[in-house]
Amino acid sequence: MSGDDRSRRELAEFLRNRRARISPGQVGIPVGSRRRTSGLRREEVAVLAGLSPTWYTYLEQGRNIHPSPEVLDSLARVLQLSEDERGYMHILAYGHVVKPQPAEKPADELLRQIVDAVGSGPYPVYAANQYGELIAWNRAAAEWYDDWDRLPPADRNIVRWMVTSPRARERLLDWEDDTQDAIARWRAESAKWPSDERLRDLIAEFTRLSSDFARWWDGHEVREHRVRIRRFRLPQIGIRSVRLVPLGAPDTLPSGIVLHLPV
Repeated sequence: MSGDDRSRRELAEFLRNRRARISPGQVGIPVGSRRRTSGLRREEVAVLAGLSPTWYTYLEQGRNIHPSPEVLDSLARVLQLSEDERGYMHILAYGHVVKPQPAEKPADELLRQIVDAVGSGPYPVYAANQYGELIAWNRAAAEWYDDWDRLPPADRNIVRWMVTSPRARERLLDWEDDTQDAIARWRAESAKWPSDERLRDLIAEFTRLSSDFARWWDGHEVREHRVRIRRFRLPQIGIRSVRLVPLGAPDTLPSGIVLHLPV
């Protein structure tokens, strides 16, 4: 299956998922006693968006058609999508924000140098690539999160750690919210590399390893990287709140650094 085919399939699944979430009453459609569908019907979405029902059905079936930006924006309005969800839909449809994947070693080395330069303070700093693999972290990250040095290299993945490690549930006071947020951000990022088999393999692996990951991934939530609050439960210290600040790596590398700053 080509990257374009995957993107069309993802877009089709996303539209079906979001259509099922909108009730007729939310868009002003009266509901009769005989209605069996809780969400909107395809024909209703098409009419509200000013589209041909047949054409919209093809879009939800993942056929090789090409919606314009205006059409997607109209669907975003009808389905009451957030800005993050609207952007995700555009990425799936056009792929014009796909970034070239540079060689990993130079990128990894650059991230390590940055973490070394800024990571001597009392708050965690870590760097991860587009697969969630941890490239570098400081001593505070090992103390607050986990001693990732003791883990096999294949297990040094922030998404894997959050969905499979008992330590994650112990340390992250809002584990469920934090993990759902991480998965939603990872889903949004994954749309930029639809042909990446390694990424697809990881998604399949995490789905097998964690029913929570499978459920939240299938929820099609998408979010962009933004500053947010994370609360930790630390031994002998108690609860600490920090502000997570994601920084994109230089030169549009598909990697990033996460700073933790005092609230």
